[in-house]
Amino acid sequence: MLEGNQAALFTARQEGTLPGILGIAWDEVANGRARGRFTVEKAHMAANGFMHAAAVVALVDSACGYGCVASLPEGASGFTTIEIKTNYLGTAKVGETVSCEARLLHGGRMTQVWDAEAINETTGKTVAAFRCTQMVLYPR
Repeated sequence: MLEGNQAALFTARQEGTLPGILGIAWDEVANGRARGRFTVEKAHMAANGFMHAAAVVALVDSACGYGCVASLPEGASGFTTIEIKTNYLGTAKVGETVSCEARLLHGGRMTQVWDAEAINETTGKTVAAFRCTQMVLYPR
């Protein structure tokens, strides 16, 4: 388990990966929670003119994954996602900001369950509700 806010560490680690390419910035990554955001750009959009669902999933899934790493039990070496579920309730336009907050619902020895909500900060409306289950890994 990591102590304190590890946002800067996770921001640096994601450089050159999908969360970094999408411009996701982290406000907080700590035991039991994570908060981040991105400003919608053309790269976040689908060909139909709406924000791509995968851009939202990249945000909320990254928040839950980073929070999971910050919340691993003693002796764990990592995690793998075993289930995700997303309900899309809205969208955002280019120039608007989408933020998310992820929270740990269950932190067991073998699994973690996380909830996250993505919000369009410009309109205040919920973009997506997300839940995932992580399997905690241990060295062999």
